[in-house]
Parts: sequence; structure tokens; C-alpha cells
Amino acid sequence: MGRVIRAQRKGAGSVFKAHQKNRKGAPKLRSIDFAERHGYIKGVVRDIIHDPGRGAPLAKVQFRDPYRYKLRNELFIAPEGLHTGQFIYCGKRASLQVGNVLPIFQMPEGTIICNLEEKTGDRGRLARTSGNYATVISHNPETKRSRIKLPSGTKKVIPSANRAMVGIVAGGGRIDKPIMKAGRAYHKYKVKRNCWPKVRGVAMNPVEHPFGGGNHQHIGKASTVRRSASHGRKVGLIAARRTGRLRGTKTIKED
Repeated sequence: MGRVIRAQRKGAGSVFKAHQKNRKGAPKLRSIDFAERHGYIKGVVRDIIHDPGRGAPLAKVQFRDPYRYKLRNELFIAPEGLHTGQFIYCGKRASLQVGNVLPIFQMPEGTIICNLEEKTGDRGRLARTSGNYATVISHNPETKRSRIKLPSGTKKVIPSANRAMVGIVAGGGRIDKPIMKAGRAYHKYKVKRNCWPKVRGVAMNPVEHPFGGGNHQHIGKASTVRRSASHGRKVGLIAARRTGRLRGTKTIKED
């Protein structure tokens, strides 16, 4: 019986938990309310801040509470071009300008959006990392669903009532700069979680990994593994539909 391998230990947490001590909070869209469903509500960008472990900057946006005499502070993912003092409008009747949040059915086809809801009212799930954006492809008024092109290139059909922010997430071009040295990688992952440096399986002993051991560093067995394999064996290409290089041009099926 081999040792409990790294992939199994990651599930338990312990030293593999996310480093959240200095994080600024979970950035989300406003909770959907009467003002957003039927009109719009105005907020003002108070500050643009850095969130440790995240490539994109965050925006502190202040709204007047529609029901009580108080101010509500929200944390949004900042789109490119947002600045302090800018007014942000959220709701069905908001205009199509960078930073505004409105339902997808109010956006024309070809609109560049970010921080998009996957399910209605989930406050933003898709296209949230720095430099990313999704594109509105088409609307179907009969089924009340819209077709969206995600940052990965895949197309997804989601309810048209889902909200999204207009624009592209700030902090783009982050991965264009080479890391160059180990120290930068160390600090990059230090604020994220314990996932660096990564020892390859073939460089381990047989007790620590299914690919370990042997007189040369080689896997020595198929790297694909069935879905029902035991947890200590489940490494490599899990339940792979296909393997090898992606050859030829990628064709994206249109309607």
C-alpha cells in the first residue's frame, strides 16, 4: 500500500487552504431588487483597490439604500476605464456604458461584457479574471434565453434576465510579462495558496505517486485512467475522451 498522494491530501485542506487573511472580500453584483428589476439605481465609485492573490483590481462602489436611510457599500470587479468619482448605474433602464450593470436582454448583439451571471441572481460568475470578457452573440425573445461567447471560446445559452457588467475586466496583459525568476513565482503563489513549486510525479518514488520510480524518469504505463479508479491511482488524464495534440483548425459550430 502506497502513501497518501499529494492529490488526496489537497482535498483535506490543512496546508492547502487558500490564503485569505488580507483579501478584501468577495466581489459581487448588487442583490437584485425592485429598483434593478424595473428601473435603475445610481452608485459612485469611491476607491479602486488591489486584492491580494487576484490579477484584477476591485472597485468600492457606494449606493444609497432604496428602503432605509443609509449607504450601502458594494465590491465590484473593476472594468477597464473605470475611475474614482464615476457614477455607475445598475438596473434594467441603465444605459450601455462601461461599468454599468444591466440584464443581457437590454444589450445589443456584439456587446462586450464581464462579471456575468450564470444563473439569474447569482451576482456574477463568468468572465471575472483580469483582461477577460464575454460577448453577447444572439437573443431568443420566445424562450427568453441568450447565447454568449465565453472567454474560453465556448458558447453558452443562459437566461436573458441574467445581469452583466459592460466592459472588459481591468488588469489585462498580465500574463504577457514573463515571470523570469523563481522569486517572482514564489511571491505570486504565496498570496494564493500552497501550489508551488510542483514536483512532477515521475520524479517521485513509487510509494508517493503511481508514476514514480524506475531507472529513467518515465511513466511506464498509460497516463489515462478510468473515472472509477481509486483516489490514490487517479492521476494523469482522468477519464480522457481523447488524447494527443489538437490538430487542424478549431471549428466553432454556429446555429
